[in-house]
Amino acid sequence: METSKLTKWIREYGWRHLVGVFFVVFSMYPILYVITNSFADFANLQNSKLIPDALTLKHYRSLYEDSLVPYFRWLFNTYKIASIAGLFNVLLGTLAGYAFARLKFRGRRVGLITLVLIQMFPAFLAFVAIYLLFFQISDVAPFMGLGTHFGLICVYLGGSIGFNSWLIKGFMDTIPTSLDEAAKVDGANDSQIFFRIVAPLARPIIVVLFVITFIGIYSDYILAAVFLKDPNLYTVALGINVVFMDDFSNEWGSIAAASVIAATPIAVLFLFFQKQITGGLTAGSIKG
Repeated sequence: METSKLTKWIREYGWRHLVGVFFVVFSMYPILYVITNSFADFANLQNSKLIPDALTLKHYRSLYEDSLVPYFRWLFNTYKIASIAGLFNVLLGTLAGYAFARLKFRGRRVGLITLVLIQMFPAFLAFVAIYLLFFQISDVAPFMGLGTHFGLICVYLGGSIGFNSWLIKGFMDTIPTSLDEAAKVDGANDSQIFFRIVAPLARPIIVVLFVITFIGIYSDYILAAVFLKDPNLYTVALGINVVFMDDFSNEWGSIAAASVIAATPIAVLFLFFQKQITGGLTAGSIKG
């Protein structure tokens, strides 16, 4: 009897657990491999394995002591760019979302359709145009041209505002307009309604978009490679690729250590905002 119950459980539910365990192991293996190899005492990639024979901190020390590899400057550059771009991206997206969701103006429908159409085209199509545009801007305004953090932040702002505006607009549509009407009866204007009523209620989706935008910019390589040429202005992703990849095999330990340091804040950020992310992505479908 017990054998039949076990067989039935395996047939109905057990295989699902096996599939789940397989994918967990499949996804965790490369992460564990990089973490353990960042502490491994070996010379090159050929000697690496999941469980190293000896542990050391030399790869982490090399990132700090090597004056030719300004790793922590890259890390600071990445935090600065991702934070500023993420903050203003969400701010502008929230303002645009509020305008499309609450205000009535000529061209509103055309603007919404334009946002959707723009998102249909891959970002790669604009790289050449962006490069040429900021190359010309460099002659007029060098502080925001090619090879500057300011110019790169401007590109990040333009690339995500449309998508963020559409998501925030959809969330704000679920907030009852009766709140706005009651506030207007009390004498509130549009800016007061936005900052005191709508924006606080839209905080879940705002937090979600900031985290997603921050992570996307933090890990971006292609745009940073197009824009930044000075090694002191590199981001982490660009610096690791450009500096270490020339001698990938012998520098594998340093690459693993640099990857662990770069990925740890993102993992902590995601875990810290996990409830807000899952709640913010689903709240719009059940709110109101």
